[in-house]
Amino acid sequence: MHFLNTILDIVFPVYCISCGTPGSDLCEKCLSLCPSAERESQDWIFPLFDYRHPPIKKAVWLIKYNGKKRLINTFGELLYGRIVEELSELRIMENFNEPILIPIPLSKKRYRERGFNQSEILCQKLIEIDQNKYLKLEKNILIKIKETEHQARIGDRRHRLKNLSGSFAVKNGEVIKRKNIILIDDVTTTGATLNEAKKILKSFGARKVIAFTIAH
Repeated sequence: MHFLNTILDIVFPVYCISCGTPGSDLCEKCLSLCPSAERESQDWIFPLFDYRHPPIKKAVWLIKYNGKKRLINTFGELLYGRIVEELSELRIMENFNEPILIPIPLSKKRYRERGFNQSEILCQKLIEIDQNKYLKLEKNILIKIKETEHQARIGDRRHRLKNLSGSFAVKNGEVIKRKNIILIDDVTTTGATLNEAKKILKSFGARKVIAFTIAH
């Protein structure tokens, strides 16, 4: 596999999307210059980066709309470090043990259009890094049952909430009863999507729900 990757790198060289340096999709130097998410978010939502920073915005766009899945590996490693950091405190302070990872789902139509769910791939990367230490993945619990307008196109928070109302459902609800949940998404803006997902999970008996995202 390493040999194959070397050949692929020669034939299809990789360049940093920010500075153009060869070797990685987003180099360590550029990543170190990306500001942390500083805008206020709800205390149960933990974003990594400020979405307004151009390299972060470009990276997320490339993942979602250009299929640059390798960027997920970069963010997955950083996100895993943040999750472990928060879990070290939550396990003690709030008995947040044996959490289940649940990706924010896409509607069937949007999944067909895109061909993948970036949040699900991010979860798979987290599980790969974790190696059964802290996390468990459940992909078929939270489902999107209603096609909704893109949240980014809706400026008013009240309309965002209305747009998402009743858009999620839960399958196999017994799996999450009295369990701790970690929701994973790429970006949070107002938190409307995560709040709607949290609401339906709690209605099926989830104990505590928190969320991690790449950016805010």
